[in-house]
Amino acid sequence: MEEQAGTKSFFYGYLIVAASSIIQMLFLSCMFAYGVLFKELEAEFGWSRAAIAGASSLMMLMMGTLAIFLGRTNDIAGPRLLLTLTGILYGLGFMLMSQMNSLWELYLFFGVMGGFGLASHDVATLSTVNRWFIRFRGLMTGIVKSGAGLGQVLGPILASYLVMNYGWRNACLVMGLLVMAGMVLASQLMRGDPESMNTLPLSEPDSMKSNETPKRTSLRFEEARKTRSFWILCLAKFADFFCLMSVINHIVPHGIDLGMKPTVAVTVLSTIGGCSIIGRLVLGSAFDRIGPQKSLGVCFSLLFMGLMLILLAKDPRLLFVFAPIYGISHGGFFAIASPTVAHFFGTRSHGMLFGTVLFFGALGGTLGPVITGRVYDLFQSYDNAFMMLIGFTVIGLLLTLALKNPNPTTA
Repeated sequence: MEEQAGTKSFFYGYLIVAASSIIQMLFLSCMFAYGVLFKELEAEFGWSRAAIAGASSLMMLMMGTLAIFLGRTNDIAGPRLLLTLTGILYGLGFMLMSQMNSLWELYLFFGVMGGFGLASHDVATLSTVNRWFIRFRGLMTGIVKSGAGLGQVLGPILASYLVMNYGWRNACLVMGLLVMAGMVLASQLMRGDPESMNTLPLSEPDSMKSNETPKRTSLRFEEARKTRSFWILCLAKFADFFCLMSVINHIVPHGIDLGMKPTVAVTVLSTIGGCSIIGRLVLGSAFDRIGPQKSLGVCFSLLFMGLMLILLAKDPRLLFVFAPIYGISHGGFFAIASPTVAHFFGTRSHGMLFGTVLFFGALGGTLGPVITGRVYDLFQSYDNAFMMLIGFTVIGLLLTLALKNPNPTTA
């Protein structure tokens, strides 16, 4: 007989959240540590920065393309096996970078193997959390994504220490090994859904008191893809990723162009990472109270304010005003994406649906930094590029306003 969540002294779903947060931290630590390797690879091999950045773009493209497939795999096989295998592949790719001598090896180890592993980090962890929680769904997703923010901050710091003291090859070897071991261990705590442990999701108090499972409408992928809301979410995710990845890739050179020292400009990026944790927690928690449409509206509005600020501001110190505004928006987008899909379409095919939304996001994240860079090369200024990003932000906000609330019993 299934037991209601909350009738025991400990609900296993909280352990799912903790394991998922660790997994997110490990995945993102290596991803963001890659920027530390730029100058090392450029100095040793003479590769251009465009060529080195191409491996990162390939990782993003692989992540988006495979997210649909791995989301479906998670729906069928569950997160424990999926995350164990992709964690091994991801860590192994970083370890093999320590032995590379050719550009194609960088693209294989970081772009392909890393992208394959990274494709599972959201569809497996966040889909699982959304199956375990109805109550506090946004907050729990925010806590999990805070792990990603922590990895964004800690990864470059650890990589910098290892590179300075032991060289970039040993840095890749050590970080890859640590991530692989941590991923395998944390993945063993994952369980696909509460039913597999003879319990029920954490639900609202009223449903717990009545001892009834919350009624909810969960759509199959074939049903959800026929709805207008699904394609609006896909296009909105394309718009926000287009802007977010462009800012992350170009804010440091923009700061240097304004007269900042490189070390100070990097601090802006770290500030964004720290503030994104606040955004993940605050907006994730707010999602539970105000719902997906208003949450997305807040994120796009903050993004609009931040982009207008860096477009008009010529004092580099104002980038430290921009960083918290943008950082909260950045974290919020990542925290509310998964519960938004669950809110509209349920959890039956959540992995595949969320994976499809992420594919559109990854497509925007792949194109955005490249197009932004091309616009800068054409005009030798980021002004036109920032106006382009503001345009995408407005489009995303208008798409959000066109969303229609689903049946209130959807979960």
